[in-house]
Amino acid sequence: MLEYDIVIIGSGFGGAMMAERMAGHGKKVAVIERGDWVERGTHNWHKTGSIDLTKYYDKSIPYNVIKGGNKKQMGVYAAVGGPSSFYGGVSFRFREKDFSPPDEIIGDSKAEWPIDYNDLSPYYDEAEKILNIAGESGVDPTEPCRNIGFPAKPAPYADISMRIKIGAEALGLKPFHLPMAINYSDTRRNTCKLCTTCDTYACAIGAKNDLDTMLLRKAQVSSTIDIYANTLVVKIETNSHRVSSVKCFSLKDEKKMEFRGKIVILSSGALASPHLLLHSQLDKLNPAGRYVGRYLTRHANAIVFGVFAGVPDKQNRFHKELAIMDYYFGHNEYPEVKHKLGSLQQVPTPGKGLVEDALPFPVGTLLSKGVKYITGLLAIAEDQPQFANRIFLPDNYDFSKLSSPSIWHDYSQRDLAALKALIGAGKKIMSKTGSMFQYVHHIRTFSHSAGTVRMGIDESTSPLDKNCNFRGIENLYVVDACFMPTSAAVNPSLTISANALRVGDHLLKNKLC
Repeated sequence: MLEYDIVIIGSGFGGAMMAERMAGHGKKVAVIERGDWVERGTHNWHKTGSIDLTKYYDKSIPYNVIKGGNKKQMGVYAAVGGPSSFYGGVSFRFREKDFSPPDEIIGDSKAEWPIDYNDLSPYYDEAEKILNIAGESGVDPTEPCRNIGFPAKPAPYADISMRIKIGAEALGLKPFHLPMAINYSDTRRNTCKLCTTCDTYACAIGAKNDLDTMLLRKAQVSSTIDIYANTLVVKIETNSHRVSSVKCFSLKDEKKMEFRGKIVILSSGALASPHLLLHSQLDKLNPAGRYVGRYLTRHANAIVFGVFAGVPDKQNRFHKELAIMDYYFGHNEYPEVKHKLGSLQQVPTPGKGLVEDALPFPVGTLLSKGVKYITGLLAIAEDQPQFANRIFLPDNYDFSKLSSPSIWHDYSQRDLAALKALIGAGKKIMSKTGSMFQYVHHIRTFSHSAGTVRMGIDESTSPLDKNCNFRGIENLYVVDACFMPTSAAVNPSLTISANALRVGDHLLKNKLC
């Protein structure tokens, strides 16, 4: 039995930030990660470097997608730092109103935020500092109140970004720099080379401010943090409403391992965390156990690609730079959705490898040659939390081992209406930019999954309390995207980070570890 003050399952934004907080106060911390350290080098720039084409997309225990998704079976992202090494780096705060969403979002879900923006505000400041977020304040029309400015400045716009910016401004919009976790200016480290392999790729030179680069590699030399990579958690065991042990299997040594901590932090992601809770049958100890795995949200996403007569990105450089938030809380052009539409974010031209993987041979190979003529905008609409949307264990589930769960997800009519409006706005912008026509690609992955073990005030409908304690088990906390009752319409990583720091302070202040 390996003894620690804190045992953290998962090394993504929640787990890494919790480890950072606890180690800073002298606590002995174990971080257990299913995946391996991400190798860095020129291979990251290759067309096969996108995460779904790498070993960090783990299909050893596939998820069966009954409804929704882009595949009938899908894997999970498993790497030290979670998927952060491969993410696009966009780091938005939730808006103040996101913590009190309108009834059209909540519907009959009884979703409620027991915290508000002010509870997270100082932790947003800290998370931005830890990740050295590059952005500009005072230009976002929906920007929440800030205590301090961004820690770093963004890079100058690429030519194609400026072209889209001018087109959007001609329509009366206020585009601005996306807040990015990318190192543009700190010369003590490698700075961004503005390459085209960033979003969905690991950074070959470590210029992306991911968790591996910013926190976890440094933690390797810490005397208080031990990182167990290639280690699969197979069960969480309890005794008298406390976690008594975390049972694991070393994928590298093929040996059983067992951990015990005063506090256990679950942060494996909005799909893997409820899977482990259900597999360990911990839902039976929670007064809201029937909701574990329920209310899965994933954003209603689509990319509006503009197709140009010539190559729009003649510089062949990174151009995920623009945000357009004018439609976030609704727009008079789209009265059918009154209170909230969502965000538009510039996306880079997709890599050839992604196109070849998504489409069958030889169609993918042929079409991949034409991607240089497109560029676009990502539309992100907040989706309603619905009881039917869930990750669950099938009737024939094998409890003797960690086995494949099932996923069901369907968008509501309200979700689709909001996305349709955003797509319409995106088409207008791309047309104004000079594209000949537009092509819409609907995203069916679960990259922004949230909400499956939500927090709330009502203990009968929310498995977590306001401090993310898993009800019914005194020393178990869940700090990944599971905790979110609603998903807002921006990327979740910074809010996961801020909340983990907040929960860490709660544990320290109350001397729970």
